[in-house]
Amino acid sequence: MSLGTTLTLLSPELTLFLGAALVLALDLSLRGGARRAIVWVALAVPILAALLALAFLWGQQVALLSGMMVADPLALYFKLVAYGCAALVILGSPRYLSDRTDRPGEFYLLVLLATLAATLASAASDLISLYLAFEFLSLVSYVLVSFLRGDRRSSEGGLKYFLYGAVTSAIMLYGMSLLYGATGTTNLAAIAANLRGPASSLRWLAVPTAVLLLAGFSFKIAIAPFHQWAPDAYEGAPTPYTAFLSVASKMTGVAVLVRVMFVALGDFQPTWARVLGAFAIVSMILGNFVALQQANIKRLLAYSTVAHAGYIMVGVATAVLAPRPFNGLNGVLFYGAAYLFTNVGVFLAVIAVEQASGSTTISDYAGMWRRSPVLAALMAYLLLSLTGIPFSAGAFAKFFVFASAIQAGSFGLLLAAIGILTSVVAAFYYLNIVRYMFFERSEAESPVIVNRSVKVALAIATAVTLIIGVYPQPLVQLASRSAVMLGMLF
Repeated sequence: MSLGTTLTLLSPELTLFLGAALVLALDLSLRGGARRAIVWVALAVPILAALLALAFLWGQQVALLSGMMVADPLALYFKLVAYGCAALVILGSPRYLSDRTDRPGEFYLLVLLATLAATLASAASDLISLYLAFEFLSLVSYVLVSFLRGDRRSSEGGLKYFLYGAVTSAIMLYGMSLLYGATGTTNLAAIAANLRGPASSLRWLAVPTAVLLLAGFSFKIAIAPFHQWAPDAYEGAPTPYTAFLSVASKMTGVAVLVRVMFVALGDFQPTWARVLGAFAIVSMILGNFVALQQANIKRLLAYSTVAHAGYIMVGVATAVLAPRPFNGLNGVLFYGAAYLFTNVGVFLAVIAVEQASGSTTISDYAGMWRRSPVLAALMAYLLLSLTGIPFSAGAFAKFFVFASAIQAGSFGLLLAAIGILTSVVAAFYYLNIVRYMFFERSEAESPVIVNRSVKVALAIATAVTLIIGVYPQPLVQLASRSAVMLGMLF
């Protein structure tokens, strides 16, 4: 492959890197109010240019850098989710950061680097490139979670995240070393071929290896029982980055898990799928029932993301790489896009309320209907979408995932049944926030002033959630094509 072709295929990543360098240069050179322009540079230059580059690459199915990475529909789909999340997060950040730091450019720089790491991990097709990209994302995330240096909760959340991450990273790396030792290669497709051929006598190693790898991936996705870091990290991190962590970081872990498990260990799906299914059951039950007890909305949403990780894993555990309406993997991809706009939208509303009240307790939402009717209405709709009500993106997301599980026999039926029942539990704590906003009185009667950039980002997130809920067909087709192409490429 020529250098020009390689650079073209890497153009989204190169654009993000150059944009991050530009933001750093501006942050070092600009003074005072001129720094406010950095947010638009961080949005307009790297992310919009990366989206444009991604559009030209759509439909590609090629390996590059000696098989270390691939440009295929699955990677491009997850890159699109990461770019969308980064754009909404950066758009909703300026006012929040201006009250908490005099160096907002550092935050935008780190978010762009985290987005770059997420795109590299989504396209990795070799254990070495996968591990390096994963650790790149983790290191940037540790810094961003503890970004508010004067906040004790931010420092505590960052430290816990780092300690848990170091342990699970070592576990994941040990699993990768076993896989390399058994097959003599780090390329995912070559690993699968060797386990069928020259290394077939060591196939038994694939099962403990899969468990070790799942532990590492589950940490990044916040799947129980590897979720312990999430509540403290979510509560302590700057709220805009909490939104990024809940979607982009989670979906990057899903992308890596899907590629490794289906490409390298696809022959062992009956075994690792049951382990993953058990993780999904624990996540759905624990995440939803513990969320019921939370008084802080960021901790509540942390446990909510644990539950949603369980729903996503239901689709992965019951997935079949075949062109049928509900193959599990297309449900996972659809869920990722729907969850992006719904969950980030909720966090944008949390940012607005936090700016007005200085707190993130659920009781602060009392009387929000009187103080900001539009904000309360939009947040209520997004919360109901997370619940899975009709005419919302969340409804179709859960439908696709559970429909694939129902087709997978008794094991899938069990997963679907637990998913549906725990979704009912989730309705209690989501509707409790709605109850506070519409039916509880507040001592504070002053209107909640929502920053213009937050208004724009929240309007975009809500509008896309509604559009997907009313007309999901384009996203369904995109997710289905990307899912099937994974099987065709390898």
